Amino acid sequence: MLCCSITCYIIRLFILHWDTPLVKANNRTVSFILLVSILLSFLCVFLFLGRPVDITCKMRQISFGIFFSIALSSVLAKTIMVCIAFKATKPDSSWRKLLEVRVSYYVVVICSFIQVLICVIWLSVSPPYQEFDHHSYPGKIIIQCNEGSDIWFYSMLGYLGFLAAVSLVLAFMVRTLPDSFNEAKYITFSMLVFCSVWISMIPAYLSTRGKNMVAVEIFAILSSSAGILACIFFPKCYILIMKPELNCRNQLVKK
Repeated sequence: MLCCSITCYIIRLFILHWDTPLVKANNRTVSFILLVSILLSFLCVFLFLGRPVDITCKMRQISFGIFFSIALSSVLAKTIMVCIAFKATKPDSSWRKLLEVRVSYYVVVICSFIQVLICVIWLSVSPPYQEFDHHSYPGKIIIQCNEGSDIWFYSMLGYLGFLAAVSLVLAFMVRTLPDSFNEAKYITFSMLVFCSVWISMIPAYLSTRGKNMVAVEIFAILSSSAGILACIFFPKCYILIMKPELNCRNQLVKK
């Protein structure tokens, strides 16, 4: 709830400063989509809490996968737009046409749709369900969610890893471009946090059972979402709140 409150405050801050140069320069619509998807990622944690039943077993992984894919697609779109924006600085550059086509929206929609397709096939072939584990701990019955098809479950996670890796590589390549317009450094740090969390989470997830397994995944969701939120948006919030005099076109162009 604390993470949700912070995200809602940042959303409100961005709406109040919607027409300012800082928000405009950082692809404000995609930033708003990213903030909403991070908020939904925080909220989907509540589906992991409590006694699992069939409907929550189905919804929790699907919602997590879709919301995270929207977030990572937005990060990827922002990274691609940084690349295109600096390619298009030349007067006769053909990259200018891509700025007019709204490439970022297509990236978000297409990349998110692929994850939705993976989740739909997963639900159709072998959906998650409630399971009673009689064997892991003698004398105890563990009520847990069986993920159904492991292939599609790890396909969903693998696709998230693919989006994060592409964003990380692209952001790292353009990290040295002028700071005034460039989010690449912040995106690089956020993707490093995301990848570090999930790479360390996988062995911990596979070596635990029951509520400990759920706790590991909840920690990974919260920490990776908070990492993206902090690395990308906290520097902007600092300027909007503490240094409003820097939020002007002259300051952006000067560097």
